[in-house]
Parts: sequence; C-alpha cells; structure tokens
Amino acid sequence: MKTMPTLAAALVLLAACAPKEGAPAADSTAAAAPVQPAKVSTAEGFSTPESVIWDAQQQVWFVTNINGGPSAKDGNGFISRLKADGTVDSLHFIVGGINGVTLNGPKGTALQGDTLWVADIDALRGFNRLTGAPVATLEFGAQAKFLNDVVVSHDGTIYLTDTGIIIGADGITHPGPDRIFAVKGREVSVAAEGDWLGRPNGIAMDHMNNRFVVVPFGGGALLGWKPGEAKVDTIGIGPGSQDGVEIIGDGLYVTSWADSTLFLVGDRSNTKVATGVNSPADIGVDPARAWWPFRCSRRTRWSSGR
Repeated sequence: MKTMPTLAAALVLLAACAPKEGAPAADSTAAAAPVQPAKVSTAEGFSTPESVIWDAQQQVWFVTNINGGPSAKDGNGFISRLKADGTVDSLHFIVGGINGVTLNGPKGTALQGDTLWVADIDALRGFNRLTGAPVATLEFGAQAKFLNDVVVSHDGTIYLTDTGIIIGADGITHPGPDRIFAVKGREVSVAAEGDWLGRPNGIAMDHMNNRFVVVPFGGGALLGWKPGEAKVDTIGIGPGSQDGVEIIGDGLYVTSWADSTLFLVGDRSNTKVATGVNSPADIGVDPARAWWPFRCSRRTRWSSGR
C-alpha cells in the first residue's frame, strides 16, 4: 500500500500529536489486568487516521483521515474504505475538493440508514455510504470548536461531542465550552454543557441502560449520561486521556493516550487488550475484532480473540 509522506503534513502532525494541554497522568486507581492473548494485525497507508467504523451490510470498514491539522480548514481530509479483512479497497473513497465534497478534519462517524455521518471541526457532514456522494451538511458555526465523535440514538437523534479545544501551530488551547450537541432533523441544540464533561471525546449509545457513555480526554472518569438529566454517573475509571469507546455486551472498549492502551472496562477491573498503542483514536468493532487508528501515524490496527 502506498504511503503519503509530505513535509507539510508531518510538521502539522507534530503539533497535533503533542500532549494535550492539561492532559492528566494515568490514574493509579485504574490499574488494568494483564494483557489477554489477541491476534493483532496492522493496515497502513493512511494520513492522520482518526476514526474507524464497521458497515455490517456492506462488510466494509470506513476510516477517516484528517490529513493535516485537526483544527485546520484545509479541505484535504478524506475517507478510506477497507474490505472486511482489512485490506484497502479504496484509499480515497471520499475526498475533500473532489465531486462536490468538503472535508477538512474528519473525525468521528456514525451510520444511519444509507448515510455515513462525519464530524468535521464545526460541521456535520453526511455521505451516501454506498457511493460516497455528499448528501447533507449542517454547519454549526461559532458555537462548535472541535466536533469529535458522533452517535445515533434509538429515536434517530444524532449526538456529537465537542471537546472544546483548538489545535494550531502554537499548540493546543481550550477556549471551551465542553458540549454535547443534539441534531434532530435540521435543528441543532445543546444537549449538555459544562466542565463536568471533562473535554468529551468518544460517545456510544448504551441501549441496555438507555443512556450514553461518554469518555473524556480531560479526566479518568467514564460517564453515563442521559439527555435531559442533570445527574451524571461515573460508571468506570480509566487511566485518563480517553479517546474512543464502543460497547460490547455489558462491557466497554476504550482507548487511552495516557498509557497507550486499548482496554476493556469490566464490573470490577479493566483488562488491557493491547499495549504500546501510540495515539490510539476512535474504535470500530465487528463481531470478531476491534479496530483502532494510530492518529499520530499512518496506520490502523485490529485485534481478534476478544
């Protein structure tokens, strides 16, 4: 597979992959169990990959590529499509600046019918998952700083996390606020706001408990949140600097930049599924595997045996 090394992308990547301002150290109370045996494979050729999602109907994976600075509106983001076995089917399946596509720094994704929804800095963009054609754009404007992850609830409402940060040439700032947005139809509203969100990053729908799980980058607490309720539950403790989250049965798969792991949150303890995972980003899962991107590289990796 062809890699895409460019000097400009590499220079911006240094800022994007520096420790985030205020990022916590690993929490010693969240010590994880030993690594469990798992087969690990790697796919290469990406450019600042951020999110992986499994399309069960097509039996393909989609990978978002920031391809530069995460906050830069440079128009060069793209989305790759992989076969079920992880081989690249189309590295540039959806490309900013081609065929009417706008993509700047694409991050989290969600599927709803035939639409692939993508968080893109301050916009939510929709693409036909079969053809890659753009089908919708919803601009958030100044009210959004860093749209990060996307999830669709049981009633069709789309929720997006806003980490409240800006990543630029001078490093990382946190003007805030930390938010979760709700999109119903074409209407955007603020579903949650406050420092208690801890720079929200990954979000997943917990259908069993009728709530969302939110993993913050700014703290170790893993949050259980229900729209409309002021109370938030701490449902687990991670090492800190969490990024991606997926729900598997009654457990959670979470990635952490603090200790470079993919870990499984259990009732009483966490189990490390993979270690030495530099800059692990937003996870995707199929019935047998967990995929995660290395955001500060050009690789994605999957593990089986879970």
